[in-house]
Amino acid sequence: MASYQEAVDYLYARLPMFTRDGVSAFKKDLTNTLQLCEALGNPQRQFRSIHIAGTNGKGSTSHMLAAILQAAGYRTGLYTSPHLLDFRERIRIDGALIPKKSVTAFVSRHRPLIESIQPSFFEVTVAMAFDYFSREKVDIAVIETGLGGRLDSTNVITPLLSLITNIGYDHTHMLGNTLQEIANEKAGIIKPEVPVIVGEWQPEVSGVFKRVAKERGSHLVYASQEWQVRNHGRDEDYQYLETNQRGAANGVLYMLDLKGGYQAKNLPAVLTAVETLRLKGFSIDEAQVRQALKQVQQTTGLMGRWQTLSRDPLVICDTGHNADGWREVLANIAATPHRELHMVVGVMRDKDLDKMLPLLPKNAHYYFCEVAMPRALPAGELCTAANRRGLEGAAWGDVSNAIQAAQQRAAMDDLIFIGGSTFIVADALAALGFKS
Repeated sequence: MASYQEAVDYLYARLPMFTRDGVSAFKKDLTNTLQLCEALGNPQRQFRSIHIAGTNGKGSTSHMLAAILQAAGYRTGLYTSPHLLDFRERIRIDGALIPKKSVTAFVSRHRPLIESIQPSFFEVTVAMAFDYFSREKVDIAVIETGLGGRLDSTNVITPLLSLITNIGYDHTHMLGNTLQEIANEKAGIIKPEVPVIVGEWQPEVSGVFKRVAKERGSHLVYASQEWQVRNHGRDEDYQYLETNQRGAANGVLYMLDLKGGYQAKNLPAVLTAVETLRLKGFSIDEAQVRQALKQVQQTTGLMGRWQTLSRDPLVICDTGHNADGWREVLANIAATPHRELHMVVGVMRDKDLDKMLPLLPKNAHYYFCEVAMPRALPAGELCTAANRRGLEGAAWGDVSNAIQAAQQRAAMDDLIFIGGSTFIVADALAALGFKS
């Protein structure tokens, strides 16, 4: 490969991608990843790691933990997906994107291997990340699953700690139609004698985690039972969350630059993970935790989580895209002062509109749109389905035109929300000039 762009174009064009192709790109076992890693010298065994799964919140949780480890002075790898603006967002060390030359060199060096094994796009990016973290000798890497857990390509690591944020309905055509089936897939990241933290105790699935943890001899902790969190509001820069640990006399007030109200559900899992890491010999003091949580976006490059894009009128985006994600988004909207609400919305074909559309407010102006990928639900189809349910709006095709229409109509004290899909948010960030 002569250039980075050639290397990335090769990966996009040559390999099956779930984001583009849907379920046909999802591999039913770990064979390809194991073969890739074996050919690379099993780099996943050369660094310590934390493995994070869950239906919602795993991205924010991964970035918060990475920020804390960086603040504590550890050379920290971070693997997440999908990316928003730049492929290299998936693979970072201490917040810095993997260099273009490293991507180019990996693809050039291993092109015969890739064409022999014929892995998916995701399988190659996982192998690339592990190879990079190994070569760069990270102290620890935070690894976010892509889809599920048991069969996810990242599930070839043996981490210091497994963390599962919560369980909700998403990708049911692949992970199962009940919360118990989905939980069983996520519980696949629990490794023998490796402690596991579950962020939210949920009665429907607690038995699944208890059973799997017992079978594997893994100590199980529910973070939501260890911490109480009170929200003390937010301003333009931070939200303020007070935490009280069970048995502690005094609470601690944290300032988070991630301002979505749902971070109150993620924070207990993060704090429990920090405690577990301390027991394993990591030196992380409270001042480092506080400072890291104040600057997660700056430290790690996280975007798209209740992110303010502009003001007058206020424009906010969020990547929440399933029913539980939408409930959290709508709670944030309700807590944000505004006169009228404008919703720029697009979704993927595999989303359950019967679960999503009834949640959306009828007293809003809708601008339905789509991204340029086969998995996207055409804006016209989404508009028709939404209009039938009493949501007033029109189809605008691409995201940029929909945003422009909303901005032209909105008054200064209105709120424009952009979301429904990670890829809608990605197009919005690009249209408004943001960079990784």
